[in-house]
Amino acid sequence: MSKLYVGSEVGQLRRVLLNRPERALTHLTPSNCHELLFDDVLAVEAAGKEHDAFANTLTQQGVEVLLLHDLFVETLEIPEARQWLLNTQISDFRYGPTFAKDLRNYLSEMDNEHLATVLLGGLAYSELPIHSSSMLPKMHRPIDFVIEPLPNHLFTRDTSCWVYGGVSLNPMRKPARQRETNHLRAIYRWHPVFANQGFIKYFGDDDLHYDNANIEGGDVLVIGKDAVLIGISERTKPQGVENLAASLFKHGQAKQVIAVDLPKHRSCMHLDTVMTHMDVDTFSVYPEIMRKDLDTWRLTPKGNNGDMNVEKLPSYIHAIEDALSLDSLKIITTGGDNYEAEREQWNDANNVLTVKPGVVIGYERNVYTNEKYDKAGITVLTIPGNELGRGRGGARCMSCPLERDSI
Repeated sequence: MSKLYVGSEVGQLRRVLLNRPERALTHLTPSNCHELLFDDVLAVEAAGKEHDAFANTLTQQGVEVLLLHDLFVETLEIPEARQWLLNTQISDFRYGPTFAKDLRNYLSEMDNEHLATVLLGGLAYSELPIHSSSMLPKMHRPIDFVIEPLPNHLFTRDTSCWVYGGVSLNPMRKPARQRETNHLRAIYRWHPVFANQGFIKYFGDDDLHYDNANIEGGDVLVIGKDAVLIGISERTKPQGVENLAASLFKHGQAKQVIAVDLPKHRSCMHLDTVMTHMDVDTFSVYPEIMRKDLDTWRLTPKGNNGDMNVEKLPSYIHAIEDALSLDSLKIITTGGDNYEAEREQWNDANNVLTVKPGVVIGYERNVYTNEKYDKAGITVLTIPGNELGRGRGGARCMSCPLERDSI
């Protein structure tokens, strides 16, 4: 059994978790897509084919690909996991005690494949064949969702992130994504690939309301050498950063956390939409956002109980150079003129997934930026992304590394 350990952003990638877009996308409509955090509706079959091309590219690079849907079905085969998921996802607080009980009874009759599909992909009132004395179903239209679809599960990066010898089960910022974390909690707790594997759960595995401590994996870059770079973004709050940092320090898994304060808007919803790590000394950066003067802090452990020192630093670039013991970073900026660069950043030109040092996967549509990467000696393995890109996420967003070498 190989080790669940992520030692960097750029070391050889060995195992990764993806989620092929399926039923959840069929429930996206022009009237609900914004609420579900998509800018547009996708052509479902085409999106699936593009995702297959992504998975195949990884496999050809020797990376083992695990699919969320399959892991979820296998987790539901364990009675304790199934019961926990039904109680957690169909809770009395979410639905009221009467309707929750009726709904749980209905779902508990389903086979695991069907139940997985419904929990991931959603269920409308019109598809519900049961009668309940609760007020709730009587107050909804047939097209309303009993169980909201989770199209953002496509972006496995955010829900949980592996940092060195453990994982953070992230309390997500937006209600449209919060249920996703429970699926990962169940998988990591009960699925045979993960159960009893001795990894640390840093944060987010308890049945708590995490209040303001939001953090999402798109903001967490495990840059290596015991350092972690985290963006404070539209979706990640300083409270989340400090909670994760405290746990990393307490478990002796990191020596420093560098936190960078990003502008809070959708075009840079996560750090990895404006900056990714491509080779030991090379980063891709969107300069409009990643200005040199962004507020930057360094958190370091004070004692061994999770307490920390916090110091403000003049520049995130110097902080990274220092953390990685490099004389200088190579920064490759988004390609093209101002218009092209803005367009390509929106289409995730900066959101590449590094497979091994200097080899990355990115969308083929970002021609100007890919050309710049190529000239700088970075090999870009291109994948189609005309549909997938509409969810505002590239190859890094769509992948959750479970095992990756250190640098």
